[in-house]
Amino acid sequence: MAAPGARSCNLSGLLPAQTSLEYALLDAVTQEEKDGLVYQYLQKVDGWEQDLLVPEFPEDGLLIVGVHSAKFPNEKVLDNIRSAVLRYNITHPVVNDADASLWQELEVSCWPTLIILGPRGNMLFSLIGEGHKEKLFLYTSIALKYYKDRGQIRANKIGIKLYKDSLPPSPLLFPGKITVDHVSNRLVIADTGHHRILVVWKNGQIQYSIGGPNPGRKDGIFSESSFNSPQGVAIMNNIIYVADTENHLIRKIDLEAEMVSTVAGIGIQGTDKEGGAKGDEQPISSPWDVVFGRSGPEVQRDNILWIAMAGTHQIWALLLDCGRLPKKNELKKGTCLRFAGSGNEENRNNAYPHKAGFAQPSGLSLASEGPWSCLFVADSESSTVRTVSLKDGAVKHLVGGERDPMNLFAFGDVDGVGINARLQHPLGVTWDQKRNLLYVADSYNHKIKVVDPKTKNCTTLAGTGNASNMIGSSFTDSTFNEPGGLCIGENGQLLYVADTNNHQIKVLDLETKTVSVFPVFRSENAVVDGPCLAGKPKTLPKLPKSAPGIRLAPVAASPGQTLQFKLRLDLPSGTKLTEGASSCWFLSAEGNEWLLQGQIPSGEIESISNQPTISLQIPGDCLSLEAILSISVFLYYCSSDSSACMMKGILFSQPLQITDTQQDCIPPVELKYIF
Repeated sequence: MAAPGARSCNLSGLLPAQTSLEYALLDAVTQEEKDGLVYQYLQKVDGWEQDLLVPEFPEDGLLIVGVHSAKFPNEKVLDNIRSAVLRYNITHPVVNDADASLWQELEVSCWPTLIILGPRGNMLFSLIGEGHKEKLFLYTSIALKYYKDRGQIRANKIGIKLYKDSLPPSPLLFPGKITVDHVSNRLVIADTGHHRILVVWKNGQIQYSIGGPNPGRKDGIFSESSFNSPQGVAIMNNIIYVADTENHLIRKIDLEAEMVSTVAGIGIQGTDKEGGAKGDEQPISSPWDVVFGRSGPEVQRDNILWIAMAGTHQIWALLLDCGRLPKKNELKKGTCLRFAGSGNEENRNNAYPHKAGFAQPSGLSLASEGPWSCLFVADSESSTVRTVSLKDGAVKHLVGGERDPMNLFAFGDVDGVGINARLQHPLGVTWDQKRNLLYVADSYNHKIKVVDPKTKNCTTLAGTGNASNMIGSSFTDSTFNEPGGLCIGENGQLLYVADTNNHQIKVLDLETKTVSVFPVFRSENAVVDGPCLAGKPKTLPKLPKSAPGIRLAPVAASPGQTLQFKLRLDLPSGTKLTEGASSCWFLSAEGNEWLLQGQIPSGEIESISNQPTISLQIPGDCLSLEAILSISVFLYYCSSDSSACMMKGILFSQPLQITDTQQDCIPPVELKYIF
C-alpha cells in the first residue's frame, strides 16, 4: 500500500493536478491568463517533495528523446526501426523499448503518448492521443520559461549525427506503391522516400520524374512541383492521381500538359469523418492508396477515385464526374466524401457501411466484375483483408484478424482459411482478374500472399519471412523487406512488387515462377538504380546477394605480363540486352588495390554477340605474390517484346600467383555463364 499522500511514479500521478489545470484553461480567455495558469501549475508540480521520475534505461549516457514501444513483432527489430526512422525523415534520437519496459512502468495506455520532463527527469505533463498541438506548444514554452527563470536550462547544443547522412545515393528510396498503365506499356512508381513520382517504360527507362528529392507542396509545371511522401498512384488516359500522404492531399498529374494540380485536401490534416465538400475545400487525413472505379454498372467510364483514408480509418470517394454512390443522391463532380467506415479504429464488419470500422486502411484494389463487385482493402492495423461491396457498401471479412472488432492484436504468419489465416500489417492488395485471385503484400511478414476470395484460402506465394534481399531459384526461396505495394501487368503474367525497404521493384513471373529486379534508368543512358554510372564511379557497386560466384583455376603470371579475360555469357532464350541500359563489368582486388593502378577498371557490354575482352597488365612493382582479381558483371535484359525486364549479376574470382620466372604466353581466360 502506498503511504497517504504518496504519488505513483507513473502517468496516473500527474492526472489529478493536470486535470485541474486543463479545466482552468477552458475558462481562461487571454493567452496571458493561460500562460499564468501553466506557470502556477509548474510551481506546484516542481515543488512536490518527491519527483515523478521516468525510470532509467540501462544504457549509460543515452539521451532519450523518442521511445519506440512496438505493437507488432516486426517493429521490435532494430533494422526495421532504422528503416522507419529513415522513411519518415525522423531527426531526433529514438530508443528501442523492445520489451516495453518503460511502457509498462509508466502505465502507458495508447500510442502516441507524449511526456514533458523537467531538468531532473521529473514528469511535468502527459498528452495522450493525437490532436494536442496547441497544448504541447503551450506547456513546452512555459516550462522552458519557468526553468530558465531558475537557471536550470542550459543553452548547449547536442551534436547528433544522422544515420541517413552516411547512406550512399539510391535511385529508389522506400518505394511505396506501383501501378501499371495497360494502354501505354508504362509503370508508375511512388518513389516515396525521394518524394517523387516516376513514370517508367517497361524496359526500365524513365520517361518522367516529377517532384523530389525534398518534400514540398507545390502545384505547377513538373520542374517546380513537389510532393511529401506520396503513396498510392492510379493512371488513366495520361492522367495520374496521387495519394500525397504527408501533405494530406490528392494530386493530379497531367502528363500531356506536364502540370500538377490539387484535387482534394487543403494541405492540413483533417478530422472531418463525413466530407461532402468540393475536393479542394475538403480536409482529408493521410490518404494511402487510390484506385479508379465506377458509380454503377450502367456507367461507361471510371468516374470515381476510391481513397484509402488511413488517417481517419475510412474509405472515401472523389467524384471525377457526376455520379451516385449506393444510398446517396446524385453527387456533383469534384465532391469528396466518406463511403465506408465510422472513423473509429476497429475491425468491425457491418452491412451498413457507416457503421463498419477500419484500422488504417492502406491498400485498395477493385474487382468490378461479378460475382465479386467489390473493393478489396488491406487494413493494416487490424492485419486483415476486407471487402466493401460496390452495390450497397456492406463491409465483410475476407482473411486475417479475429471476430472481436476491438482486438487489433490478432496478427501472425499463418496460411489458412478466413479467420484462421494470420497476416501482419498488410499494406497492399492487387486483383488478378485472369485467375480470380487476390495478391497481398503481407508487409511485416516480408511475404507476398495469395487469396482465393471464393474459398477464403490464404497461402504464401513468395518470401521466406526473413527481412533480406535475396533472389532465389523460386518464389519461396526469394526474400523481401516490408513490401508495401503491388500490381498485375502483362495480362496477368507479371506481378510487380514495391519492395519498400530494399529500395527496389521486384518482378514475379507468375508463369515461370521466377523473381527478378526491375531495372530503372534515365533516358540519357545514366543508370539510376544500377551500377553502370556515367563516368568513373565514386564507389564500387555491389552485386545482388543472389548473384552466383565462380572461382576460376589459379593463373601464374610475372610482372609486366598481360592477362586477357573473354566474356562468354548467354542470356535466356527469347531475351535481349535492354536498350538504353548499360550492361557492364568492373574489376576489383580487395586488399591488393595496387593490382589495378593504371588499368581500365570498368567497361560496357554493348552486344551479347560481340562481348568484350578484358585486359589486365601485372604491374612491374608487385606488393604481394598472391592476389585475387574479382570481375563483376551486370547484365540488363528484357524479353524480346520488352514486356518484362530484369537485372542479373555474376562474380568471377581469379586467383593470381605472381612469380619472377617469365611465363609462357598465357591463353585468354574464358568467363562463361548461362543465365
